Amino acid sequence: MSVWIGVDLGTQSVRAMAVNESGDVLGSASRALTSHRDGPRHEQDPEQWWRALAEATREALRDVPSAQVAGLAVDATSGTVLLTGPSGRALTPALMYDDRRADAERVNEAGAAVWERLGYRRMQPNWALPKLLWLLRDAPADARLAHQSDFVNRRLVGHEVATDLSNALKTGVDLIEERWPLEVFDELGVPAGMLPEVVRPGTRLGVVCAAAAGETGIPEGTPVIAGTTDGCAAQLGAGALRPGSWNSVLGTTLVLKGVTKELIHDPLGVVYSHRAPDGSWLPGGASSTGAGVLSRDLPGRDLDALSAEAAARYSAFGGRPEGPPAVTYPLVSRGERFPFAAPGAEGFTLGDPADDVERYAAILLGAAFVERLCFDYLHLLGAPVDGEIILTGGATKSAYWTQLRADVLGRPVTLRENAEPALGMAVLAGGDPGRLIRTLAVVEPSGVDLREPYLRFVAELEGRGWLDPAPAAHARERAAR
Repeated sequence: MSVWIGVDLGTQSVRAMAVNESGDVLGSASRALTSHRDGPRHEQDPEQWWRALAEATREALRDVPSAQVAGLAVDATSGTVLLTGPSGRALTPALMYDDRRADAERVNEAGAAVWERLGYRRMQPNWALPKLLWLLRDAPADARLAHQSDFVNRRLVGHEVATDLSNALKTGVDLIEERWPLEVFDELGVPAGMLPEVVRPGTRLGVVCAAAAGETGIPEGTPVIAGTTDGCAAQLGAGALRPGSWNSVLGTTLVLKGVTKELIHDPLGVVYSHRAPDGSWLPGGASSTGAGVLSRDLPGRDLDALSAEAAARYSAFGGRPEGPPAVTYPLVSRGERFPFAAPGAEGFTLGDPADDVERYAAILLGAAFVERLCFDYLHLLGAPVDGEIILTGGATKSAYWTQLRADVLGRPVTLRENAEPALGMAVLAGGDPGRLIRTLAVVEPSGVDLREPYLRFVAELEGRGWLDPAPAAHARERAAR
């Protein structure tokens, strides 16, 4: 029985997972990573990635027969870059996905036409291309660009490797033509010779070399497959693979990722698309709302107990004994990124919660309303939203919240047994998603009507000048149906 290895190279840890063709996890392990933060600076030591990966894979494969290992793929954080020398050794620390020391103005001036055509209009300072210019200030002539996954993939195969289109998105790769826009890079002073080749996720990069096999425990000759960003890996692990299907990840913040046949263009620039292995598109957006508000606004409270109390208090999930329910716009930090762009947005509460149970319920309801507004906005852009909605992230641990989200969406929602990014990489490495991805439950809406409080919430966002009239009107139109 074949076994595939998925490696999730994240911010806080490296996780490795070995999965057989029946979907059984034969071994898994993780190792912690440390960061160096100082204001806008966020760096990691690339050598630590390799050491952590080697330890994690060796432990995960401890009981797996070498002859069964059929391939592996690695995902990594989006927008993390460094410079390497010809041998693949790091010349600089890695500038992580949220390092904001760079300036994006030159990048946006030079690449305006390309970024517009690709549907996202502008790069942000924490994207990879602005950070590459920052690194190039003192770079030697033979320096080469490497994304986080490129660094470890090169070490695995023992020679230079191509980068995948997913990790290269924030470095400015042309996802339509599947090449670097060299005219833009030439204007920015980036030598073409320092750029790796680009391939689609799922492309074979090489095989594990003898030196890497000795360090990692991965059998020599194992195919190494081009991976994706961690967000796309989570989407693959969740099984959002068909046009119209969506993975909604609700943890500290809310992230939606789906599948479309055509590239989605967003005039606001809050939705941008990755390229899927089969050439379709993976649009998505990340909100600044989410469960992070719970620990901030209800410090020290037992959230499981609050969830049980909220479920017992209301006759129907999301319902209320009498009068309109309180609704909180659960903004984790100042400013919103999706489903609208509002740098000055701040959290608020409509209504007057009487106690912590009602405050808890108001936060959950507001997050569910933001999630619905995200789907309304995606529908306005022309994205299909009629497929399976798969919920993942820490919020799925609350049965109350899961039912509430189904009620607000008015749609069944699916929960998976396992939706880790590492599982997504095992799928990309060659595993059959129909076998590796297992459904835990499908939660149907209870029938409670929450349109009135939802539209009151939408009206408040519009009245504050954060939500434009067109998406607000579209939300009202969809609710009327």
